Amino acid sequence: MNARYLAIVNPAAGGGRCGQRFPAALASLEREGLAIDVAETQRAGEATEIARREWSAGRRHFIAVGGDGTSYEIINGLFPEAEGVAEADRPSLGFLPLGTGNSFLRDFTDDGATHSQKALAEGRIQPCDVIRLRCREATYYYINILSYGFTADVGALTNRRFKRFGEAGYKLAVVTRTALLSSRPFPMSLDGGPFQREPSVFVSLNNSKFTGGQMKMAPHASVSDGKVAIVDVGKMGRISLLLTFPKIFEGRHVDHPSVRALEAEHIDFEIDAPLDLMIDGEVVTGTPVRLDVLRHAIAVRV
Repeated sequence: MNARYLAIVNPAAGGGRCGQRFPAALASLEREGLAIDVAETQRAGEATEIARREWSAGRRHFIAVGGDGTSYEIINGLFPEAEGVAEADRPSLGFLPLGTGNSFLRDFTDDGATHSQKALAEGRIQPCDVIRLRCREATYYYINILSYGFTADVGALTNRRFKRFGEAGYKLAVVTRTALLSSRPFPMSLDGGPFQREPSVFVSLNNSKFTGGQMKMAPHASVSDGKVAIVDVGKMGRISLLLTFPKIFEGRHVDHPSVRALEAEHIDFEIDAPLDLMIDGEVVTGTPVRLDVLRHAIAVRV
C-alpha cells in the first residue's frame, strides 16, 4: 500500500473515549501495513483547517477519527478545492468512529469501527457523492444528511439552551418544539420543475439512509447514484407526529400519507430569510439558494 494517510482525530469525541482509544486502533492499522500521520484537533472547526491545508500540500487520503462531525469538517476542508478533479486525484476518506456513532457508516455495516478498520486494512474503496448546498451566507458540503424545520429546530434549541443536560436536554428540546409544532412552506424546485410551496413540518435532503445513529430517515437513498433523496414531511399534528416518529427506525415513516419520498439531481430554493439547518449533526444558520449533487466526488473506504 503506497498511500500515506492523515488521521484527523477529535480526542474529545464520545466524552473523551476517542482520545483514549485511537492510539491502539491506529497502531493496529499500521501493523497491517498502512502508513499513517496523525493530527489531533483541539477545537471546533480545526479539522476543516487541517484538511484544507493538507489537501493544498498534496495529501489525498484521510481518516476521520471521531464521529459524524469530524467527517463533516474534513469534507468542508477538502471542498471546494476538490471539485472537478480527475478520478485519480480525488480524495479518499476512511472512518474510525471511536466513542461515538457514525450515521453514514450505517448504510454499510452495523459493526462501526471494526468494519472500518477492516475496510482500511483491505484497501476497500467505493465512489461516493458529495452534496453541495449554496446559501446566501456560505457554501456547505456533506455526505450524510441536511434537514430543516422541526428536526433542525430541535437541534438548534438543544445546542443553545439545553446542551449541558446531555441526552435529557435533547429530549427536553423535542418536547418543547413539539408543543410549538407548526408547518411552514420551504419553496423548492426539483430539477427545474415547478416550485413546491406546500407547508412542511420538516424537510430532509439525504445522501445516505441513516441519521442519529439508527434512524432510517431516507430508505430510498444511495451514496453513489448522483441524486439527493428527499423526505418531505407535510402538515401533521402533534399526535400524528409522535405516533409516526418511532417508525423512522425501520424507515416506515415514509408510508404516512403526509410524507413524500422524492429524489433530484439539483434543487433551487425560494427562501426569504435565514433558518436553522442541521447538516451531518451540526447546526448552522443560512438561507438556501441551490443544492447540487457532485457525483462520485470522493472515495470512501467502507
